[in-house]
Amino acid sequence: MASNNTENSQGDSQIDRVLKIKRCAAVVKGGRRFSFAALVVVGDGRGKVGYGYGKANEVPPSVAKAQKAAGRAMIHVPIVNGTIPHKVTGRFGAAHVLLMPASPGTGIIAGQAVRAVCEALGIQDILTKSFRSNNPTVLIKATFDALAQLRTREDVERLRGVNLS
Repeated sequence: MASNNTENSQGDSQIDRVLKIKRCAAVVKGGRRFSFAALVVVGDGRGKVGYGYGKANEVPPSVAKAQKAAGRAMIHVPIVNGTIPHKVTGRFGAAHVLLMPASPGTGIIAGQAVRAVCEALGIQDILTKSFRSNNPTVLIKATFDALAQLRTREDVERLRGVNLS
């Protein structure tokens, strides 16, 4: 949907993507009362990304709440030469997301929800495939499950106490 780059007080550039805005209607005595929910992905383009979900009676406050929640829930993801270190699968609910490293020049081959996460993260080359569900909320959560499993060669060597060369 919407994408913008903002700059915070430290001078760091931040990438914000509004993925979904949902409208809910409650029928009351005077008619319908609407409320809105926003799903937002926020990243710094250098390996940190987060997502947030915010609800309010108007669209702008719901987006602001979602951005604030996304900023608090940021995770660090290892990026090697503009792609991910290894193949990984993430699951959440009915959604399954497969992320695979790609050679330079491939670009981001992904659907809307996974693409937003990869762009906010700063990945330039990746191949992805989503299975079963196409709900953006569960796809985002499955993508974050996959990203949380990523380890670099150095991390694995340090954790196992061996040399993998």
